[in-house]
Amino acid sequence: MSTPVVKIENLVKRYKELVAIDHFNLTVNEGEILGLLGPNGSGKTTTINCLLSLLSFDKGTVEVFGETMRPDSYRLKRDIGVVLQNVAVFDTLNVYENIDYFCGLYIKDKALRRKYVQEAIEFAGLSEFQKFYPKKLSGGLLRRLNIACGIAHKPKLIILDEPTVAVDPQSRNKILEGILELNRQGSTIIYTSHYMEEIEQICSRIVIMDKGRNLANGTSQELKQLIKNNETIYIDTLGLKNEHLTALRQMNHIYSVEYDQQQLIVKCSGGSHNLIHVLGFLQEQNIAFGRVYSELPTLNDVFLEITGKELRD
Repeated sequence: MSTPVVKIENLVKRYKELVAIDHFNLTVNEGEILGLLGPNGSGKTTTINCLLSLLSFDKGTVEVFGETMRPDSYRLKRDIGVVLQNVAVFDTLNVYENIDYFCGLYIKDKALRRKYVQEAIEFAGLSEFQKFYPKKLSGGLLRRLNIACGIAHKPKLIILDEPTVAVDPQSRNKILEGILELNRQGSTIIYTSHYMEEIEQICSRIVIMDKGRNLANGTSQELKQLIKNNETIYIDTLGLKNEHLTALRQMNHIYSVEYDQQQLIVKCSGGSHNLIHVLGFLQEQNIAFGRVYSELPTLNDVFLEITGKELRD
């Protein structure tokens, strides 16, 4: 069994009549990259603030590294790195000075701090920009500086809140590669993002939360098995009659059949070789068909089915 780095049990946080966190449970094991997903207002940021003991809460327990987290748990907090969605660096300090300042909050030995700062600069790909001030950096470089400031002291637990917002694909790729490298070096990571492809790419486990509750928990593949739609088949064909559609609906694992503008759309729940079975039926009925393709559910499909499709603030 992996050692829990974070253990949240029965967490409740209220703002007067509003229940922001509703008996929330979460365990993050050592070595994981845990993706924390949820719509706007789902309670992700509130949960992180309670985890860091930046917010008091009404009920429940929060343990980090096996100890209860409190506002004055400075020894625990030294082993935590936080990278927030809003870039938090000093405009009056250059790249090197910013990283040195944040690293110095935890590392007092000057020689060791210089070593760590230089390693963070190289890690974030900022070697050519050490003397640049934040206002002179592109959005991608600024994000990488933000990450370097949060991880320079080599924390065991890293919390990354939307670290790739509004950056170009090259910078996003650099950041994601860096997160995977941090994990390989031994850091446990909690990662929040609205980019589903990022979550699938780097996270070993995913938690979907909404309205302050933990709604689903598992690997990307495990979560996809929770929803009804396991496969959607699209076939361009002519001449389908109502009796053909009725027969298709009666086949095993098919729960929806639509025929519109000469395209057959078949949705399947479970089963295997569904496409082969549908094509076999068409051939038996001497029905010609053209383009054929099949889509498996995405993490975005899972997210929308679990949390709903209504707009959020």
